[in-house]
Amino acid sequence: MAIRVMLVDDQVLLRTGFRMVLAAQPDMEVVAEAGDGVEALQVLAATEVDVVLMDVRMPKLDGVETTRRICSEPNPPKVLILTTFDLDEYAFSGLKAGASGFMLKDVPPGELLAAIRSVHSGDAVVAPSTTRRLLDRFAPLLPNAGKEPQHKGLERLTDREREVMILVAQGLSNGEIAARLVLSEATVKTHVGRILTKLGLRDRVQVVVLAYETGLVRAGGLG
Repeated sequence: MAIRVMLVDDQVLLRTGFRMVLAAQPDMEVVAEAGDGVEALQVLAATEVDVVLMDVRMPKLDGVETTRRICSEPNPPKVLILTTFDLDEYAFSGLKAGASGFMLKDVPPGELLAAIRSVHSGDAVVAPSTTRRLLDRFAPLLPNAGKEPQHKGLERLTDREREVMILVAQGLSNGEIAARLVLSEATVKTHVGRILTKLGLRDRVQVVVLAYETGLVRAGGLG
């Protein structure tokens, strides 16, 4: 079954370009489009969508708030934030709002397609190294930056789980973490699952954001 994609952007030409790229893929289908957040929510209420490509700056309702409302619903579609280098702060807000990742608007088609397939398959990490660079840049602006961790759930983590969480926040994949800690990938996956459960988080992106917010990981290195 094809991945059902929705395009949300107030620039018609941009939507047209993305639609042409996606239409050429046998495993993808653009099932809906919207020019602003309000329209997007209305369309989503009546349309089955797997992945939403979400612009951040739009009239009526911006992409961050739209993402927050989408992700607060039961069984929501995955959301990929579309951003530019000079709007990275919006991408960070989008991740906090529940987006599964972000892509630059000038991303090569192959990377965009890979990202869509990645989040659809359940992997919430899109370009983790890019996510880390984004958070490194904005970590000083976070409420608890540089302070001791404040999230109560962190106290419930074992030493190993805490170690795994730090490596997740550094942008390492399960395979890379397994190699670093001399564990099997299955064991690392189990640790990540327990971390999500104990901290009440939805996916790895939220793990990264929380690690920076609490100071567990700091810009340029470990906390």
